[in-house]
Amino acid sequence: MNKTKKLMAGVAASVMAISVTGCGNNQDLPPEPTDTDCDDWDWDDDSGTYYCDDSRSSHFGYFWFAGRMFKNKSSLRNYSGYKSYSKSYKSGIGSGSKGGFGG
Repeated sequence: MNKTKKLMAGVAASVMAISVTGCGNNQDLPPEPTDTDCDDWDWDDDSGTYYCDDSRSSHFGYFWFAGRMFKNKSSLRNYSGYKSYSKSYKSGIGSGSKGGFGG
């Protein structure tokens, strides 16, 4: 029984180490937009784009894609240029998938 506990502790430690290192990796993101009146851009994993998180900006809540501003995700998703990007972004390894180790 003692060997089993040691083995399980080792497995748990390994899984925890994998999970923690996986969470710390930042994917290489494109540069934030700079030619707008928004001072706080955040990355939206779901859409694969930046959105303005500056409550003082007239673009608060807007999404940025291909040099354009979109008022909401619906208008972004309806943009023809975004449709092909979205398919490739979502099909990347680990993109949009939930579950597994650290997911």
